[in-house]
Amino acid sequence: MSRMTVPEPAPELAPDQAIAERYRQVADTFSGTVDGVRDWDAPTPVAEWRARDVVGHLVEWLPGLVSGGSSVIFQPIPDAASDPAEAWRELDRQVRAILEDPAKSAARHTNPHMGESSVAEMMDRFYTPDVFLHRWDLARATGQDHRLDPERVHDMFTGMTAMSEMIRGSGQFGDQQPVPDDADEQEQLMAFLGRDPRWSPPA
Repeated sequence: MSRMTVPEPAPELAPDQAIAERYRQVADTFSGTVDGVRDWDAPTPVAEWRARDVVGHLVEWLPGLVSGGSSVIFQPIPDAASDPAEAWRELDRQVRAILEDPAKSAARHTNPHMGESSVAEMMDRFYTPDVFLHRWDLARATGQDHRLDPERVHDMFTGMTAMSEMIRGSGQFGDQQPVPDDADEQEQLMAFLGRDPRWSPPA
């Protein structure tokens, strides 16, 4: 009679390793959506953006924020307006390199609005969620699968709605949008962030 073997639990990741892994998972999915884009001028759920502007947003704000508050410096990144796919790939490559470098990921970052933390913690708190959410914009704009990880959606929705007053006061998000009666949690999250949760490109 054979003996049943019980698999050992996976070892728990160190905090910085967990941050890097969270980013990799989100970025890998975003990269897949980037690879599926056929029209970078497609309209998006954000009225003033085209598909290339979704990448432009992600490429533009992070390098300046990181270098402005820490010793970590990004190398030049291609122009997202002319080559959004290459701009994303280069930014993604540099972010991964930073998160996998113990010295760079642990470097102190200070910002008058965000406080003080390590570079890795700041990216985990602000950048990884931004990539996660904006994949919905890009996928919707380009007719791709726009479903997001439901566990991450749940965590973000419960966390953000609990801070609704502060989030609204930041001016970073649009007004709450109407929510259909049968809306799921992802649709509720997008409506909370100012998106039409059932937006589709104009005919």
